[in-house]
Amino acid sequence: MEAVTEAPVLVVGGGPVGLVAAILLAQHGLGCVVAERRRAPAPAPAAHVVNARSFEILRSAGADMGAIAAACKSPDDAGAVRWVTTLFGDELGQLPFERQGDDVLALTPTPLRNLSQHRLEPILVEHVRSAPGAELASGWEWESSEQDAAGVTSRLREVATGRTRSVRSRWLLAADGAGSGVRRALGIEPIGPARIASFVMIHFEANLRARLAQRPAVLYWTTAPGAAGTFVAHDLDSTWVFMHAYDADAESPADYDAARCAAIVRRAMGDPDAAVPIRTISTWQMTAQVAERYRAGRIFLLGDAAHRFPPSGGLGLNTGVQDAHNLVWKIAAAEAGWADVSLLDSYERERKPVAHTNADVSLRNAVRMLEVHQALASPDDGGREARVAAAIAAQAEHFDMLGLQLGFRYEAGALVDDGGPHPCVADPVRVYAPSGRPGARLPHAWVGRDPARVSTLDLVAHDGFTLVTGRAADGWRDAARTVADAPLRVVAIGTDVPDSDGAWTALLGIDDDGALLVRPDQHVAWRALHAAHDAAAALPGALRAVLAR
Repeated sequence: MEAVTEAPVLVVGGGPVGLVAAILLAQHGLGCVVAERRRAPAPAPAAHVVNARSFEILRSAGADMGAIAAACKSPDDAGAVRWVTTLFGDELGQLPFERQGDDVLALTPTPLRNLSQHRLEPILVEHVRSAPGAELASGWEWESSEQDAAGVTSRLREVATGRTRSVRSRWLLAADGAGSGVRRALGIEPIGPARIASFVMIHFEANLRARLAQRPAVLYWTTAPGAAGTFVAHDLDSTWVFMHAYDADAESPADYDAARCAAIVRRAMGDPDAAVPIRTISTWQMTAQVAERYRAGRIFLLGDAAHRFPPSGGLGLNTGVQDAHNLVWKIAAAEAGWADVSLLDSYERERKPVAHTNADVSLRNAVRMLEVHQALASPDDGGREARVAAAIAAQAEHFDMLGLQLGFRYEAGALVDDGGPHPCVADPVRVYAPSGRPGARLPHAWVGRDPARVSTLDLVAHDGFTLVTGRAADGWRDAARTVADAPLRVVAIGTDVPDSDGAWTALLGIDDDGALLVRPDQHVAWRALHAAHDAAAALPGALRAVLAR
């Protein structure tokens, strides 16, 4: 008889999104099985940007931030992008790559870094392997699932042997990538262009630090005729990728063997004699798609299974990590009985608009990149150099998206809109304006003194709600003591949180007698600007509305 494993959650896909989902599930005390067809993390480089919000989520999940920091590239190496004729040729212009300096610590405790997926995944794998109640089923691929009113029965097949097993779970999280078999089996269509462009990814090993010491960068766009493409410096000392566009209608991946790929890389380097040891070659399609729906009964789509973006902006992995953070606490709340299962409907309502925005911005950035090539191809009438410089300067948004990364806000879902004004910024993609408006991520501020200084984000409970109260909000604190049907922690400004100058209170947008209700995913659920006539009724009412009870 076939073995049957029972677990609250089956996670299909053991990439970064599936692994983060498993870590968050374990943090909530929910067991899971992670089915991943690979036996080990892929050694080839893939995504390379982990933004501030993703690091905040990993930090709150208890990930090994020391190991993660050690795996990140220094901003000294990865703090710029450059346009060059060839890698070793003339430089045409440069831009800073995102905001990675200490000045960003006023807005987030964990600034963006370049952290290649093949270095992040092993750290997450080790966390999952040591997490209580989590099983990492490496080498097992998902084959099928059947739902009923109480759960999902899924069949897995071991890739190496062909033997099968069944997993009975109450929920299934499909984090199985862009070609998601789970999504296809559900008949859920991805909406948007399926192929904008096609690329060969050539992964090679080389130590180029000495030759690039005066102009380190994470990305180099080569522009010389016959040598156009993008070098990604996963490590200046060892690990490189060159992205080369190809015509998928006229060519096949088989046309790109190691010898041809090495010749392409040498041409883009501008050095016909360079040693280019090729490690892996793969092809991929640039798309901009969002699934028509994120849920089918007890099955949810996360990460690339739910959305695919052009890589311009590095939003794919990061959006998937946010998906997991949004969904897991809601499953945990429903499982624990302090939320109705209809709370899970808010996952799509909240996350799908974010995916649409990120897809649109990524596509806009990808298209805008063509302006540089158009300027280079313009007549050499004495003004081409200025046109090229202007075209490069116009790419700044592509590499400066803090507003998009931290300022995304849920407009409808598990929240109570208070009708307050949205932060008014001229460029919401680049400029992050902290806000306590419901739907926004709780504004970060440093509280306490070194060495005990913490971020206000660290005060948010992961296993319940957090009520942040003003220094004179006795009524809200009294009301919190009467709440018995949902876990609720109180953080009192002036007592638990020093805010002597009132700056954090002002960011929250509350008076000294107001309060703010924060969800386990650190997003604001409800806000009272000031005291209420009947706080003992208002606070439980807000919780009921948020939790769909």
